[in-house]
Amino acid sequence: MFQIGGQRYVAMCDGFSRRDFLSVGTLGSLTLPQLLAAEEVAGVTKNHKAVIMVYMAGAPPHQDLIDLKPNAPKEYRGDLNPISTNVPGIQISELLPNMAKIMDKWTGIRSIVGAPNGSHDSFMCYSGRKGSTFNTNGQAAGGWPSIGAAISKLQGAAKAGIPPFIGLAPKAGHPPYGASGKPGFLGIGHGPFKPTNQSKGDLTLNDVSRHRFGTRRSLLQSFDLFRRDVDNSGHLNGMDAFTRQALGVLTSSKMADAMNLENEDSKTRERYGKGDAKNFGDGAPRNNTHFLMARRLVEAGARVVTLNFGRWDFHNKIYDQKSGVNGHAPIFDQGLAALIHDLHDRGLDKDVAVIAWGEFGRTPKINKNGGRDHWPNVSCAFVAGGNMQHGQMIGASDKHAAEPAERPVHMGEVHATLYRHMGIDPNGTTLPDLTGRPQYLVDGWRPIPELI
Repeated sequence: MFQIGGQRYVAMCDGFSRRDFLSVGTLGSLTLPQLLAAEEVAGVTKNHKAVIMVYMAGAPPHQDLIDLKPNAPKEYRGDLNPISTNVPGIQISELLPNMAKIMDKWTGIRSIVGAPNGSHDSFMCYSGRKGSTFNTNGQAAGGWPSIGAAISKLQGAAKAGIPPFIGLAPKAGHPPYGASGKPGFLGIGHGPFKPTNQSKGDLTLNDVSRHRFGTRRSLLQSFDLFRRDVDNSGHLNGMDAFTRQALGVLTSSKMADAMNLENEDSKTRERYGKGDAKNFGDGAPRNNTHFLMARRLVEAGARVVTLNFGRWDFHNKIYDQKSGVNGHAPIFDQGLAALIHDLHDRGLDKDVAVIAWGEFGRTPKINKNGGRDHWPNVSCAFVAGGNMQHGQMIGASDKHAAEPAERPVHMGEVHATLYRHMGIDPNGTTLPDLTGRPQYLVDGWRPIPELI
């Protein structure tokens, strides 16, 4: 009988080591075939709903993307010009020509609020709540879970062999830029499965048949390939879910097949472009293949896929052709527009919701170094798919893009909208924290009526 998780673990100052808990011990009364059979039966749905979340690491300049101020003084409006979109009356940056051509298929939000401060952290983007990725101060016991973790807990896997929550972000020199969303009080079993930096062959157990799963050394070597981020809050909550995910991936080719972009049509790959797979400075990569991989993963059965793009923290030379917004936005434009096109072409636009945003906005006035600094007062977001109402801009900022002037949209409202898309009541559903206290998914925020 093959089992995991029965041996004693040792708590480290920064959490748990993989080898502390991924040891072969006792799992209970289920045999491996029984586990696999249960995975095939439980939660399998056709045309399941999904979310793709793009974290624009470092906080993009809203006034240089979808909220340009051409009539403002030069030190506020910057160097870029607006261009018309295929929706009359809506203009966006000249750096986003592909997105301009498909404005009818997405919505821009120009009045995002809710960022707690000006510190870099993807926590608010991934959870919709105030807090930090790196400590649980002021949070529910065990820490707030990300939307991916909550959906993993509430809905489980849609298809065997594909984890419900997948994070494509590689580690970054600045840790916040490499985060994919934490499991919080739901435990490690509902954290993001992180296959990034693995070859497609690493996602299956080569030359290890099922009857050899009792071999501890072979199993541990295979598990080491997972590179999972282990949360130090919640202890071993969710280990059953973790075990099922691990077994499903190890014994199925579905995950490897979904990540093998060589199986994709060459014209489709061309539409997305490659970008750059290397991390940009201490940030995330500007890797357009992650947009394509995200589409393939949700199509294969993932419920939530997160990916991080670039390093938008332009304190200096914001209009630099390589390192500034002029270098980032065109690559992002190609990848995001290709994803939206692709979802429509494949009939997935009603089932898959896409959100791209950063942790806050940038200062209205360009600084002495030719850059824009942190600005939590207002920011922007791109929303597509999800069977929502598109071809519009929601909200508005003031004449200098400094404060919301019309219809402030809280980040929690965006999360409530995404939960609704997934068929989950954001205001009536609760999950217990580590003390057993029921916690709502969002802090009273409701879905955005303009989208639904």
